[in-house]
Formats: sequence, C-alpha cells, structure tokens
Amino acid sequence: MRPIGVFDSGFGGLTVARAIMDQLPGEDMVYLGDTARAPYGTKSLPEVREYALECLDYLANQDVKALVIACNSASSAVLRDARERYDLPIIDVILPSARRAVKLSKSGRIGVVCTQATANSLSYDDAVAAVPDVELVTQPCPRFVEFVEAGVTSGAELLQTAQEYLLPLRAAAIDTLILGCTHYPLLSGVISYVMEDATLVSSAEECAKETYATLTDLALLNPSPDPTRRFLTTGAPALFETLGKRLLGGFVSQVEQVYTIS
Repeated sequence: MRPIGVFDSGFGGLTVARAIMDQLPGEDMVYLGDTARAPYGTKSLPEVREYALECLDYLANQDVKALVIACNSASSAVLRDARERYDLPIIDVILPSARRAVKLSKSGRIGVVCTQATANSLSYDDAVAAVPDVELVTQPCPRFVEFVEAGVTSGAELLQTAQEYLLPLRAAAIDTLILGCTHYPLLSGVISYVMEDATLVSSAEECAKETYATLTDLALLNPSPDPTRRFLTTGAPALFETLGKRLLGGFVSQVEQVYTIS
C-alpha cells in the first residue's frame, strides 16, 4: 500500500511519472523535483551526487516502497550508491534504455542524446560495454532542456538546434537513438523528424516498464481504485504546476514546496 517515490532534478521526470501512472494506474506516488537546483546536466558529477542523495534520502523517509531515479544525470551519479544506501528496490533510467536499444538495433550502431553530465559519466558506454559489436555515439544536447522548460516543443529555432545537434548521429548512420534525458520525450516529434531513419528509445517509457516489472516480481503491486499522488518541489510550486500542466496535462496539481531536504 506504500507509494512509489519518483525523483528528478526538475520537470523532465514527470514524463516518467506519467508513464508509470499509465502502466500502473492504481499506484500511489510521491514525486520530488529539485527545481531549485536544476538543471543537473550542467553541474559536476560530485555536485549531482550530493544533491541527488539528499533528495533520495527525503523520499526514502516518506515510507516509499521503491525509489525511481527519473533523471539520467542523477542515475549516472548515484545509482551504485543508492543501491548500497537504501533497503528498497531502485529503478533507474539508463540500464533499461540501454537494454532496449541493444535489442532493437540491427546494425549495432546506437546513438544517445543526453545532458553533458550524463555524457561525461560514460554511463551509457558502461551499460553497453559488455555487448559485442555495438558502437555507441553520444551527443550532448543541453539546449533541449531549456526548450522543454520554456514550454517550447516545436518551431523554427528548435528545429535548427535539433538539426545541428543531431548531424553527427546522422553521419554515423545510427539505426537506434536513446533519448537519454527524461525531458527529451517531449521533443520526440522534432527528433524523429530529423532522425527519420532511426528508432527512438524513450528512457521514460523504459523506466516505467522496469518499474512495472520490478513491482510485479516483488509482489508489491497495489491495485487501488483511488490512488494518491503528491508532487513536491524544492522551487516554486506555482511554476512547477503551471509548466507540468502545460507539458503533460492536468495530472499535476496541488504541488507542495519542500523547504529543506538535507
């Protein structure tokens, strides 16, 4: 009967939360977005690790039954620490996405678009390192986060930016592209327009599937007909709620501010 704890640096993890809600509509959820310190993608890995563990500690103290790290940058920085630190199932966004991309790719040439922090961590490289005949091409796309958090998901400027970012991936002739930031599924239209010959893998969708599988395997599913969802932010609740509703519809409401998480 306990809720699922979902953590992200800001708004992008709402794509994971929505996917989990779609696949597990009876589950209670507590979502925490560290918007006061976002974005994580431009910060150093030690900074990301410090902030992410503070937020995960807070969620663990909310009596959750599982922790979902719905942020590629945070997953890159703290996944191993989190699995040692908490006596809870830990679900991340990187490993499920990498596994799915490997299964889908016919040529073995896989691309990943992500933040600079995720690129620097080499997390996706590590995730596919043991798979023979796989070539991974990583492309940081930092401005994609800016577009999403400004509510911009189409238009000439976004298209031009996408064409510039994705040119090396087109040149590498990848056949599968991992959206390695949970903001990026909201830009899947423009990304698939530019990368018309590549199959997209959403880290948000793959994380939600992994959450379903984990809770099923551990007999932790809650088929409640009346789930409770709480949305918490370290930043401004009104801004969080406004952007959440604009990007993902009306399921984000009554956002609460967390004033201290350490």
